[in-house]
Amino acid sequence: MDQADAIFNGQVKLGVLGGGQLGKMMALAAANWQLPFWVMDTDPSLPAAPYATQFVAGDFRNEADVLAFGEQVDVITIEIEDVHTGALHQLKARGKQVHPDPAALDIIKDKGLQKQLYAQHGLPTSPFALYDDKADIIAAWEAGILTLPFVQKSRTGGYDGRGVFVVHTAADMEQLLEGPSLVEEKVNIVHEVAVIVAQNANGEQQCFDAVEMVFDPIANLVDYLRAPSLLPQSLLDRCETVARQVATAFGTSGLLAVELFVDDHGQVLINEVAPRPHNSGHHTIELYGTSQFEQHIRGVLNLPLLPTRAHQSAVMLNILGEAGYTGDVRYEGIQAVAALPGVHVHLYGKTTTRPNRKMGHATIIADDPAAAMQTAQQVKNLLRCKGATQA
Repeated sequence: MDQADAIFNGQVKLGVLGGGQLGKMMALAAANWQLPFWVMDTDPSLPAAPYATQFVAGDFRNEADVLAFGEQVDVITIEIEDVHTGALHQLKARGKQVHPDPAALDIIKDKGLQKQLYAQHGLPTSPFALYDDKADIIAAWEAGILTLPFVQKSRTGGYDGRGVFVVHTAADMEQLLEGPSLVEEKVNIVHEVAVIVAQNANGEQQCFDAVEMVFDPIANLVDYLRAPSLLPQSLLDRCETVARQVATAFGTSGLLAVELFVDDHGQVLINEVAPRPHNSGHHTIELYGTSQFEQHIRGVLNLPLLPTRAHQSAVMLNILGEAGYTGDVRYEGIQAVAALPGVHVHLYGKTTTRPNRKMGHATIIADDPAAAMQTAQQVKNLLRCKGATQA
């Protein structure tokens, strides 16, 4: 029996490190095939736990926990990068299938190594330098090596806008982040674009249409995205070309979400990547014949990848915790939102909220971009995610 037959006969266990909303939506996709879907995380109240075939309590940052979990499954993947890659290297050496490859994940977890990879492959990204600590950055600035403005990023541990500091003035230098960091020129960003690329071990590659992301300036998180983007097709084609080149350079199986900047000169520059399902691909559940979550599973199991072209328009809105509220979650306006045509609400099952926490998303499908955006604005005006405690 080959692997494909074994997969569809329930004889291949897929193990996922991380039990958040991405794991939940992956589990829902896996359920269509009755695929044994194992999840490891610390808390059985996390979003993916009720939807997993088997939930294993453990810490994906702990070497022993990851090794023990990996020995119980056949294929291992992730829904968060902050996992113990040393354990994944050991599991791969023991013959387990691990996706993304641990060596690629080591690079992706370190923004400095990411930048070096792009430079080595001649891929477009903003000029950068690496520094060991805050004092070295200040010394470089005082010596005239660095000029303002610039962006400092912690090499490891940052996500959703954390670990990023923009230095505009000399006074900002005192607030630099501690620890090893990447410093890059501040790009005059006109557009932020994401392309999700799927790959498998047979060398197949498929791209979802490029989407334009619009960020909340306060939360530094995606407010909404448009799919397809309204940018010129020639620019979107360049974004897709760069994304495919990045995916080829990493050589991972499964998804690679490539975040790109378009600057005021029309240059396409790589920002960073994520080797897993991504916030910029949630709309694929409704807009495409196959979602990003199914495509990731296909990629890591080395199954054929499906074509990815949409025939309608979509807007995806993040549902964030309301500013000033914490505690047990309460949704306001959701009944009115449920009555709107073409609106698909996804709640992640998180029982407590805090300001700007990702609690869910809504995807709005329509025949044209203007109609999708109009309904999305209605959803944004109606839906509120509040907690029991008001600050």
